Amino acid sequence: MSLTDQPTASSNPAVVGRLSTLDRFLPVWILAAMALGLGAGRLIPGLGQALDAISLGGVSLPIALGLLVMMYPVLAKVRYDRLDTVTGDRRLLLGSLVLNWVLGPALMFALAWLLLPDLPEYRTGLIIVGLARCIAMVVIWNDLACGDREAAAVLVALNSVFQVVAFAGLGWFYLSVLPGRLGLPQTDLDVSAWEIARSVLIFLGVPLLAGYLTRRIGERAKGRSWYEEKLIPRIGPFALYGLLFTIVVLFALQGDAITSRPLDVARIALPLLAYFAIMWFGSLALAKAVGLGYERSATLAFTAAGNNFELAIAVAVATFGVTSGQALAGVVGPLIEVPVLVALVYVSLAARRRWTRSSHSTQEASP
Repeated sequence: MSLTDQPTASSNPAVVGRLSTLDRFLPVWILAAMALGLGAGRLIPGLGQALDAISLGGVSLPIALGLLVMMYPVLAKVRYDRLDTVTGDRRLLLGSLVLNWVLGPALMFALAWLLLPDLPEYRTGLIIVGLARCIAMVVIWNDLACGDREAAAVLVALNSVFQVVAFAGLGWFYLSVLPGRLGLPQTDLDVSAWEIARSVLIFLGVPLLAGYLTRRIGERAKGRSWYEEKLIPRIGPFALYGLLFTIVVLFALQGDAITSRPLDVARIALPLLAYFAIMWFGSLALAKAVGLGYERSATLAFTAAGNNFELAIAVAVATFGVTSGQALAGVVGPLIEVPVLVALVYVSLAARRRWTRSSHSTQEASP
């Protein structure tokens, strides 16, 4: 399980032994990064304000830089000449659209109202998280789980387009229209399409363009073998460095808020845990039912389960304020998402082994 070398279908325990220390102990490093960030935010006065003093697209500049460093190596690995094989897969594209833009927001709305009926600020924050579909960290989880990189690039781009077009409208529907029809309290969400588009352009457009140009220029200059065997192993580890740096800064920003309200964090965590589990396992089951292979099934599951926490936090802060309950709910999102999706990477890899054995058995049984 490495961002540098993606195992083949014949992976065995010996592969794990060849992984770098960073890759083998990834969950340990992620938990350590979370603890370091929380501790720093709690113990160092003014650290959160200093980190948040400069923002890019409504997100703290250190977080923005961490996300860009995290995404660039993975997007540089994508074989852009293979994207047509993904765009022609209607099962994958239709499944992604339904899961991300119909079932995902509806599920988060239902869980937020079911489990947080007495906490309107946190409930609203979670609904905003459910509307912000993942365009950043999902490329890391997908790569670690040996998913289809080209499919991930296409689905992330598709989510980005729909995010710009549909986010504000869905926010109005789930926070105002639907609650009103059900006789529930209503909330207004003031966010423009340009604010969302700016977030997409920064956090997807920049690393996507950089990754594409790196591959094009690198292959033309020295050939594909050099690019795949020499350059990619050199830049690959920076994806994990960027991920760990982002986690430290993210939790340092809200360390005091998280550690000073543990019961509130626990209440917010419950619907999030249910959401990630239902979306991931449901998406994987759907993918297998419609006949997708493991790689694209894993990609579909992670893109459906992940959320764009940077957009959700930016919208919550801009609309309700940095100290609001809505902003805290947005911050708790990655607090729960990061360890849960890391765990699901391991579940996915276990499913991959069974998937492969099942496929081999089917092939051997065929005449």
